[in-house]
Amino acid sequence: MEVIREQAFRLVSLLAKELSKKGVGLMARETHLRLNRQTVKLGLIKVCQELFPGETLKTDYSILDGVFCKLDESALSVREVKQIGIKLKEWADYDSLIQLVTREGGYYHYKVGNSILKVLYPANNRSSKIDNFRLIPFATGFIIDFTEIQKEGVKPFTLPKKLAETYYKTHKWLDNLGFELVPDVNKYIAEGNSLELLSIAEALQEKEISDIADTIIQQRRAVQVILISGPSSSGKTTFTRRLSTQLRVNGLKPVPLSLDDYYLNRDQTPKDKDGIYDFDALQALDLKLLQQHVKDLVKGKVVETPIYDFLSGYRQLDTRIMQLGPDEILLIEGIHALNPGLLPNMSRNTFFKIYVSALFELNVDLFNRVPTTEVRMIRRMVRDDRFRGFSPDMTFNQWDNVRKGEIKSVFKNQEECDVMFNSSLLYELNALRPFAEITLQKVPDDSPNIEIKERLLNLLSFFEPMDVSKVPFNSILREFIGGSMYTGIC
Repeated sequence: MEVIREQAFRLVSLLAKELSKKGVGLMARETHLRLNRQTVKLGLIKVCQELFPGETLKTDYSILDGVFCKLDESALSVREVKQIGIKLKEWADYDSLIQLVTREGGYYHYKVGNSILKVLYPANNRSSKIDNFRLIPFATGFIIDFTEIQKEGVKPFTLPKKLAETYYKTHKWLDNLGFELVPDVNKYIAEGNSLELLSIAEALQEKEISDIADTIIQQRRAVQVILISGPSSSGKTTFTRRLSTQLRVNGLKPVPLSLDDYYLNRDQTPKDKDGIYDFDALQALDLKLLQQHVKDLVKGKVVETPIYDFLSGYRQLDTRIMQLGPDEILLIEGIHALNPGLLPNMSRNTFFKIYVSALFELNVDLFNRVPTTEVRMIRRMVRDDRFRGFSPDMTFNQWDNVRKGEIKSVFKNQEECDVMFNSSLLYELNALRPFAEITLQKVPDDSPNIEIKERLLNLLSFFEPMDVSKVPFNSILREFIGGSMYTGIC
């Protein structure tokens, strides 16, 4: 079903591609690909070197439309964060020259003042060419926020607490193991410890999934429906199967209800402003029918659920008979699963909501983080090429639409969850590198996506390849490289 859905949606995405050629923009470029924002990063490094000699700024992780930064060895006070902001604006207003000295070793080498700074992504040549920003004190550092200023002014910043807690939890785990940077993992692999590394990473995820299952069991008196969502290529399918196994161990059998079967017929599907079918809109679902069916199912009633044919764009005449037993629980997975508008007339206590995302935590070095969107793009690209018959160019051409859907329908509801699960694996880019390099060689030299190819190859070059033969058959990574024990995933 998932593969058929992908194929049908990608046929529609070809129209989006043609419109984009005519100048119809689909998505703002990622933070790490915006020259103006990378210029701000160079300024931050320079300012922190001047204000805090002997300290090193670490760009830690993305959070909403910004990046969390901190000093590597000490905490920053609110007053110090304010001072950084003042100095950064002064640097930008002075319109200083930023000179690209060379590009080697995977880095752009820029001369900023008297310092040579190495960064993974390019910046502008003048300090005045930056995006609007604000520095928000947070934890031991600050968030540099690039939220666009609206006509009514800057909206108050609402911290995504659960996302921040998930990042902190992962960071703490890495600290306990002595991992902070990509070279730490590379050294472990080079010393012949790949199997131990793999075992530790997989054991952590299994423990997290088991803990989530235990929490659901503890709340079983109220919880009737499990709702799972997350962005593309976050490993939701494998996570759902593994969670189901843990629940079965506890005597509870999850029964899946597919949101995909509740799509409206194609002639009723809403379109976006460009006239393209908007499958990512909540209104593309038959909400009235879905809501009635869920209500009836949790009451133990028999329902006839629809079966949607993605190739024709219409429901089949056949239906599925469903009824929940006393030892069964409804499980719903999809991009709208956490949206409060999906099932608005049921008690929130009835639901247990889970958000799954690949929040890759290792930095290449203190200055240069690995963007989580790049990790997910690599996952998707490898899976598309190996199992779905889609070339890397096709994956790249659809990525803007994928991101547009995530921004519109997924990320805004992530804080609705009861728990977040980080599906990223400590070793995954090391494991994905050989597969990704083979796939990227299929991008021709005259492809409009040649820059993406070169960018991803450059990122992957920082990771020591590792043997994947010992990766467990139930690993989330198997969803992308193949060999999963779960049927129908690839």
